[in-house]
Amino acid sequence: MRKVLLSLGAALLAILGYGVAQDSSTPAREVRTQDGVRLRVETVVTGLEVPWSIAFASPGRMLVTERPGRVRIVENGVLKAEPLATLADVESTSETGLMGLTLSPDYASSHLLYLSYAYAAGRDIRVRVVQYRDEGTRLVRTKTIVEGVPAARNHAGCRIRFGPDGKLYVTTGDATDRALAQRMDSLAGKTLRFNGDGSIPADNPFRGSPIYSLGHRNSQGLDWQPGTGTQFQTEHGPSGFDGPGGGDEVNIVEAGKNYGWPVIHHRQTREGFVSPLLEFTPAIAPAGASFVRGGALAGLTGDFIFGALVAEKLVRVRFEAGSPRRVKDVEDLLSGEYGRFREVMAGPDGALYVSTSNRDGRGHVRGGDDRILRISEQN
Repeated sequence: MRKVLLSLGAALLAILGYGVAQDSSTPAREVRTQDGVRLRVETVVTGLEVPWSIAFASPGRMLVTERPGRVRIVENGVLKAEPLATLADVESTSETGLMGLTLSPDYASSHLLYLSYAYAAGRDIRVRVVQYRDEGTRLVRTKTIVEGVPAARNHAGCRIRFGPDGKLYVTTGDATDRALAQRMDSLAGKTLRFNGDGSIPADNPFRGSPIYSLGHRNSQGLDWQPGTGTQFQTEHGPSGFDGPGGGDEVNIVEAGKNYGWPVIHHRQTREGFVSPLLEFTPAIAPAGASFVRGGALAGLTGDFIFGALVAEKLVRVRFEAGSPRRVKDVEDLLSGEYGRFREVMAGPDGALYVSTSNRDGRGHVRGGDDRILRISEQN
C-alpha cells in the first residue's frame, strides 16, 4: 500500500513539473543560506550503491549510474528493482567503475545516451565512452566513441556532458602518471571534445585531435555557465604522493589552454599555464557540479554548486553581478550531514539532485545509503 501511495504522489508531482517524489520515510528539512534563502532538502531515492551520474530522460524518469556497473531507473519517484542495464565489462576497483552518463541533445527523438566506464585491458585499466540506445527496458550498444584512455585504480576521470555547442566533452584523469597530463600523444589528464558520432570536430584546437584542453590531474565536475556558455570544471589536487596535499581547483576551461598539472599546482602561476579560479587547501575532493538555472531553486539562480567528497559538503560559489568570472563568495552547505557528495545535477524542475557516495569504501555508511537528495527553495 505504501508503495502505491508513493507512486500516486510522485505521479502528481511529475504532472506539476517537480519530477521525482520525496521518500516519505525520511522527513524533509530546511536549511538557510548565509543570504537568507530557505532551502528544502528531501530524500527522493535510497538504497543505491555509489551513484555516480544522474540524467533526466523526462521529468518523471531519472537515470542513475552505479559504480559497480548498473544503470538504474527512478520512475515517478520509485527506484525500479530491475536495472536498465548491467555492464559486464566494467572494472570496478577503488575509484574506477561505471562513471559518467549523459543524454544526446536529441534524446527525445533518438533515445541515444552515453556512458563512460573503466575496463580491464590485460593487466592495465582503461576507460571507454560508449553510445547506447535507450529502448525503455534495456540499453542497446550502438557505437564506441573512444576507448583505450589511460586509467588506474585512481584518477580515472571521467565526467561526460554535452555542451551548449552540441559537442560531447569528456574529462580524463592522469592515471596516477602525472607526466601524461602534459603529453599530447596521450589522452590522459585532458578534456576531450567529440561530435556525437565520435568523430573529431573540425574546430577543435589541435587539428585531428580530440584534445580540447590539457594539464588536468583528475576533473570530475563539468558544466556551462548559463548566459555566457563558459565552461567550468572541478578538479582534484595532489594527494601527497604526487605533490603537496590540497590544491583542489575550480577552473574556467577554454579551448587549447594548458591548466598546468603537474608543472604548476595549488596557487602557483607560470607563463603559458592557466591557474585556477578557486583553490582549496586542505583538500576537499571536489566532484560533480552544476549551475543553478532557476525554477524550483530561484534564490540560487546563477550559482555554481559542487559536491565535496572528503569535506562531506556542498560548496556554493556566487559571482559578482555583471562579472560572471569574478567570485563574490563561497559558502558551505550541508556540511557533515549526509556524508560524501558525488553528483550534483540540475533537474528539469530547476531543483538540484545530489547523490551521496558513502558506500565507496571511504565513507561512513548511514541508514538508507546511498541516496539522492532534492534541493529546492522552501515556499
